[in-house]
Amino acid sequence: MSKVLMKGNEAVGAAAIEAGCKFFFGYPITPSSEIPEYMSKALPEAGGVFLQAESEIAAINMVYGAAGAGARAMTASSSPGISLKQEGITYAAGAELPCVIVNMMRGGPGLGSIQPSQSDYFQSTRGGGNGDYRTLCYAPASVQEIVDYVMLAFDKADYYRNPVLICADGMIGQMMEAVEFKEPAHIDLPPKDWTTIGTAEKRKPNIINSLYLEAEVLQDHNRDIDKKYKLMEENEVLYEAYGLEDADVVLVSFGTTSRIVKTAMKQAEKKGIKTGIIRPITIWPFPYDVFKNIGNKAKGVLTVEMNLGQMIDDVKIGVSGKLPVYFNGTQGGVVPTPASILEDIEKIAGGTK
Repeated sequence: MSKVLMKGNEAVGAAAIEAGCKFFFGYPITPSSEIPEYMSKALPEAGGVFLQAESEIAAINMVYGAAGAGARAMTASSSPGISLKQEGITYAAGAELPCVIVNMMRGGPGLGSIQPSQSDYFQSTRGGGNGDYRTLCYAPASVQEIVDYVMLAFDKADYYRNPVLICADGMIGQMMEAVEFKEPAHIDLPPKDWTTIGTAEKRKPNIINSLYLEAEVLQDHNRDIDKKYKLMEENEVLYEAYGLEDADVVLVSFGTTSRIVKTAMKQAEKKGIKTGIIRPITIWPFPYDVFKNIGNKAKGVLTVEMNLGQMIDDVKIGVSGKLPVYFNGTQGGVVPTPASILEDIEKIAGGTK
């Protein structure tokens, strides 16, 4: 299939439709508004339903309803809008409902700004709602990866009967790149015999619920869904990594920030500093094991993020105390520069950071 030039937000919608999404419920918010705009036209043409809800809270609960009927359903928003959806996301996780939620992150906290940011890492990887639940979370670094991982997200949501997040940032949503809609890998999906679509008087009614008033029953339910999360940790970790064995400095970054990091790495190589990179593609589950591949030459690990260092704790767990972990960060929508990253690389390589 030939490539087509698409804006990131529009690519989200196109990939969702390609993956069989039939229902989109959302509410516009910068910098994700082109997603519902695209879906409002393209989804009905593909035989689906677009509905602009009266609020983000209404939208995620409509997703809950459509998912409960077995449909592939999706919503999208940006940071404070995703905050409003957290109750519905934990309901969906508790009720074991598959759905896809896209977050084009912007600066925070609160209303913050409309500029790109990565300050929803905690929200995405630790769960912004109540209770013991997890959501598989992809952090794409290009418009092509947006396409690939949105399509994959629908399959993984159905496979695990769980919400799946796409955690991108405003830069990806607004940039334009050439993309190809590849044939996804085949995944054997379980039958949706749990849906609430009527019994035809052939079986007992299905009940979709996240309320368990008896403590022991809720404990059993939590332990059952935890088995799925452990399977995700075993089977769904994705990352990009290279140059670790002989690196003087190893950089860790995700999403579009990793592209800026790679520019700084090339500049460092020209100065004779060997660098390696670990780019988590799933920020949950996090690729802790790949840190074992860092060689003995490394003098430190530099984490680069557009936040105040929300990924640092995960990096420290991966490093296991064997190397110092440093941080280069920007906030509020300020984008890091290769020059500032290179400066830190030089200091760490020289032992002066």
